[in-house]
Amino acid sequence: MVIKRDLLKPLLTAATHFPVVAILGPRQSGKTTLAQLTFPNYTYISLEDLDIRERVASDPRQFLADCSKAPGIILDEFQHVPEILSYIQTYVDKHQQPGFFILTGSQNFLVNEAISQSLAGRIAIMTLLPLSAHELTQANLLPERFEAVVTTGFAPAIWSKQVPSTDWHRGFLTTYIERDIRQIQNVQDLSLFKTFMALCAGRIGQQLNMTALANDCGIKVQTAESWLSLLDATYITFRLMPFYKNFNKRVTKTPKLYFYDTGLAAYLLGLTPELVEHGSMRGPLFEAFVISDLIKTFHNRNLEPRLFYWRDQSGNEVDCLIGTPIQQHAIEIKAGMTISQDVFKGLSYLKNLAGDELQSRHLVYAGNEAYTSIGTQITPWQNIASIVDAITQ
Repeated sequence: MVIKRDLLKPLLTAATHFPVVAILGPRQSGKTTLAQLTFPNYTYISLEDLDIRERVASDPRQFLADCSKAPGIILDEFQHVPEILSYIQTYVDKHQQPGFFILTGSQNFLVNEAISQSLAGRIAIMTLLPLSAHELTQANLLPERFEAVVTTGFAPAIWSKQVPSTDWHRGFLTTYIERDIRQIQNVQDLSLFKTFMALCAGRIGQQLNMTALANDCGIKVQTAESWLSLLDATYITFRLMPFYKNFNKRVTKTPKLYFYDTGLAAYLLGLTPELVEHGSMRGPLFEAFVISDLIKTFHNRNLEPRLFYWRDQSGNEVDCLIGTPIQQHAIEIKAGMTISQDVFKGLSYLKNLAGDELQSRHLVYAGNEAYTSIGTQITPWQNIASIVDAITQ
């Protein structure tokens, strides 16, 4: 079964305007499948293959000369030979063929550095993260309860090929740690790195305390910072930055930690749907799911996600703010299936401080009904994409 990706239309549009289109995202998020389905006549070349990688690196001009005979090129995991981008720049400046090169990459910091040096102004950069709730809904695959989906995760292979989620995550984690991490950085103790990942998973939705994280793992703070940067760079984790605007109150400036795929976090923590339903990680995993789904939706619309959270030093907090320093949209996230009046406290408090700068208020919850209450749009967890569509139209 092939699951239609929401990024398809923006990808086709970008390929009509730019000679090079890059699809970035974590391993196994569907980048190669999307590229091959969208451009079925293009020649596919994987730089994961060592012999091909060596041939491209040793004679890039000959490689590009061979490419000229094809209708287009899909170059998979191009960060393995970043120097090829300089030669691609020369090629596209000469031939001016829209959408000729489709690149995929899964190491954010290597890719962005290479692109900024070689292809600025010639490339459209798109991000494909694991499946969104909207994509699962469109494929009639979204479960009725969020506990099932957050523990299963959002890898396309789990849903399209019905791979057992535990088996998939075990294989992914082994490959990720033993291949990707070793390629990027010389991590000596891989089992300790896996422990570090599990400790990060247990801190989902919390303000990041790097010293405590390092101490719990038995490593130096500098090592913890380096390892977390690796997880960020390979699209495993992300940090939600605080919204710094004063709003007449002193605000916190510490980021929160999240996983893009809650299924991987649940696997690291040994969580089942039943354990999530009645355990302490229910709220954090639901929050991570909502925020990551918002980010996915922005990327799937080819829009920049500008997400923050807000908390002052008196403990007043709103889980997510979307917008700019001039206009904001506030989102509160609650893992319950019923909504009580006290859940609006943070939103109402921020509205009083921000005034007209706060354009809309939303609350995402684990129930199934959409309605409006106390100036707030209540949105069920299955419908997160509707929030992005409402505030970007």
